[in-house]
Amino acid sequence: MADHESWTAIRGLLSPRFTVYAMDRRGRGETTAPQHRRIEDEFGDVATLLQVIGEPTFVLGHSYGAHCAMGGVALLPDLVSKLVLYEAPNPIRSTANLLEKLEDPASQQDWDRFVRTWLIDVIEIRAPVVDMLPATPFWPQMITDAAATLCDARALTLHDFDASRYAGLTMPVLLLLGSESPRGNYLTDALAAVLQDGRIVELPGQGHVAQAMAPQMFVDTVSNFLLA
Repeated sequence: MADHESWTAIRGLLSPRFTVYAMDRRGRGETTAPQHRRIEDEFGDVATLLQVIGEPTFVLGHSYGAHCAMGGVALLPDLVSKLVLYEAPNPIRSTANLLEKLEDPASQQDWDRFVRTWLIDVIEIRAPVVDMLPATPFWPQMITDAAATLCDARALTLHDFDASRYAGLTMPVLLLLGSESPRGNYLTDALAAVLQDGRIVELPGQGHVAQAMAPQMFVDTVSNFLLA
């Protein structure tokens, strides 16, 4: 539930030390996308951007974007120096029951209820934290991107994830995990088990949206890894 504008604060904190490319995925920002799509198509989008940049790059992906990041990096690993993955969701969590909970408010165009259902029932962010979000600048963007997020959920349900596909990645990989996140919802441990140079770092006191709730902590953790 984000586009490149949602990362403005993070980009501002990173830009003194890095050249930052913030990518809008399909259906975000000014991009378009069909309602029914495959996540593998977005792997190719990431690889295309890497080719356009044309030099060794650091790649960071969050949530569904972490799937896109690692899939794209696997296509062109020689163009990536380091990779940061923050809580790639486990596709097995996208069950028919969860999708049904999302399809109901979506069918009624009740995007506020959709976003709350997504955050509480799918991502399992604690309700008191979700209650704080409507007062932040992030909530309008979440509402705007709710329909695209439903398409993401459908695509993730169809994705046949196999961690062993990433065993050949040789670059250092930082696997970020919020200390308050339900660990089984994410692929952090499955990826750590197969990556040649993967390390898990917990973000203390954080869940799935540390970039919004603790941007300086998030940037410091990422920067220390990338510049080490």
